[in-house]
Amino acid sequence: MRADHHAGAPLVERLLARIGVIPEFRKHNQAARDLSDDSAIFDHLPAGYLHGEVPPAKGYNEPFGGHQPNIDRGALWQGTTAQLAGLYPFAAAAGAQVRGVPFGRHLHTAEPIGIDPAQWLKDGLVTNTGIWCQMQPGAGKSAFSKRLGMGLVGYGFMMLVPGDLKNEYTALVTAMGGDVFELGRGLHSVNPLDLGVLREAIAAASGARKEQLLETARSRRLDLVEALLVIGGSKRLDPTWRLYLARAVDLADQAATDPRGPVIPDVLRVMNVGPQALHDVVVTDDDFAYLRETRDFRNTLQLMVEGPIRGIFDRHSSFDITRDTPAISLGLQAIERDSADVVAAAMLCAQSWCSSVIDAQQAVGKRRNIYMPRDEMWRALRAGSGLVELMDRGSRMDRNDGVVTGYFTHSLTDLDALPTESDRAKAKGLAARNGIKVYGGMDHAELKRVHEISPLTSRERALLASWQAPPTWVPGQAHPGRGKYVIKSGSRLGLPVAVTLTETEKVLYDTDQAFSDITRSDVVNRLRPAAAA
Repeated sequence: MRADHHAGAPLVERLLARIGVIPEFRKHNQAARDLSDDSAIFDHLPAGYLHGEVPPAKGYNEPFGGHQPNIDRGALWQGTTAQLAGLYPFAAAAGAQVRGVPFGRHLHTAEPIGIDPAQWLKDGLVTNTGIWCQMQPGAGKSAFSKRLGMGLVGYGFMMLVPGDLKNEYTALVTAMGGDVFELGRGLHSVNPLDLGVLREAIAAASGARKEQLLETARSRRLDLVEALLVIGGSKRLDPTWRLYLARAVDLADQAATDPRGPVIPDVLRVMNVGPQALHDVVVTDDDFAYLRETRDFRNTLQLMVEGPIRGIFDRHSSFDITRDTPAISLGLQAIERDSADVVAAAMLCAQSWCSSVIDAQQAVGKRRNIYMPRDEMWRALRAGSGLVELMDRGSRMDRNDGVVTGYFTHSLTDLDALPTESDRAKAKGLAARNGIKVYGGMDHAELKRVHEISPLTSRERALLASWQAPPTWVPGQAHPGRGKYVIKSGSRLGLPVAVTLTETEKVLYDTDQAFSDITRSDVVNRLRPAAAA
């Protein structure tokens, strides 16, 4: 700082200048003196600072006018936090440390807010890494998931999208250099009995470790096929039919000649032949009695080969992944408009395949932390009783497996559509157990439901309700809740956060691409021929 800039400055200012704390207006003072155009005025400087020295507090004593008081608008000071901490106590600290993904800024203090479930677990702020995200459509649910996913991938995570019904993650995964596989008729297929990337780990293992991996893979196979049978119309399997299915899968595995293992038609072929091991389970020696007793079970499985999902799950998996890929998305847009049973079966198979990726990484000792967004998963859980338990069972291992799972929904009324009261209770428990809750704009009825699972303060409820809809009918007004979130964890006060997307993010996160060509002039041009007619 030049001497002439503070030669006449107060003593306190001169002392602070020695440690580098300088009033902002002093930095601009010299530049202001050189200004010849009165239009160039700094917004944060009193007008008098632009012309010469600062007048005294009483102002100058003008002839025949007396003193003209100088009303100072205040001075802007600049210094580091370490320098100013002793002069001004920063009583309002940041609500969350920026350790992980910089997410947004606090609505009230403008301080940066970071969200990182893994780091929060290590710091003792949460007990699990699950995230429950709920808000109205169009308020920013997908943007939250994608910014978090992109940030975690940047820190070494792998993002697994187990069933993208709208292919809305395709652009992001592609931009990050990941792999996108589209499932559907004539497209890629997933074999429910496939060991996936776990096959390599099993081949490399030996002894007890190999047996452990084989049993893990077998358990996943049986759970998935049982879930597909429930979706196909079967009741939840009792012990007899569970044993029957296990033996049939084992026999098909032993008879498989393809190194990739058996497929559903192989299991069905074993059931139709009916070896003695299966007769023993049904407790009959008569072939006709065996066929009659197992008819419904075999027909349900036959629907996977000849029914509406033919060609998707009755073949070998048609794709492989590289171990170091940053992100994987299994797209389901090709079957998104199919029946609920088809969509549910596809989502469960995709989920199982992604779980095998996690198991394989654990097995080979090269584990990578996983971020797994589960969007619209309730469409799969509504297909049959007991499916919630399968998801709930897997979610309890997230902390042990190094997985951050995000559950995304628009309304808790999705839980009411589950088949049984037991399923609904387990689903509510799944929602409440997540360590981090992220809420956006919601109406009062929905907020009442949320409050029963995760208590909100009256001010938090009022804030979320104010974000639910634009205040006027004037077109072009920004939605008041878009990009605004309240982050909750336990009984702590929520963190109100505003997120500003970069231009690149606006393109990658856009979920309104179907309306990207709709403009006001387009609508007018379409109406003109009709009006003329």
